[in-house]
Amino acid sequence: MNRSFGAVVFSHGKESGPWGSKITAMAALAGKLGVPVESIDYRGMDDPAARVGKLIAVVAAMSAPVVLVGSSMGGHVAAAAAAEVKPRGLFLLAPAFYMPGFEAHTPQSVACATVIVHGWHDDIVPVDNSIRWAREHAAALHLLDSDHRLEDQIGSICELLRAFLEQLG
Repeated sequence: MNRSFGAVVFSHGKESGPWGSKITAMAALAGKLGVPVESIDYRGMDDPAARVGKLIAVVAAMSAPVVLVGSSMGGHVAAAAAAEVKPRGLFLLAPAFYMPGFEAHTPQSVACATVIVHGWHDDIVPVDNSIRWAREHAAALHLLDSDHRLEDQIGSICELLRAFLEQLG
């Protein structure tokens, strides 16, 4: 694949780790496409702003544009960092947008191709939050018959990521 970005950088959710099942599967897919991957370890960092700072620092040390992939709080973090790191694209899984107490921190300045994948039965981050954000930012939105973790949709998520990466070229 001839691509216009250097790597895929993963940001995990609040209760997860850098190599959970979704990230491991997506990283394997990226590897098959010849795309290097980086997965940032945010364990022990509960403050979203600290996570954003860490992501910005990691991407600043990379030489080529990146694609940011984030799940839940990691999706929020990836989108928040996008204004500064200017990624080639964002691929977000159930991003924690418009959450109570953090509404003012929901990213509003994203100038790259964005795809959101969210489960209809999410009881952590309401699916309406992703619908709202996607509408306001003209993001592609895929709603799946799943819950917040989307564990039963890893195959579908990987296919959506493949199509997104190929589209970005």
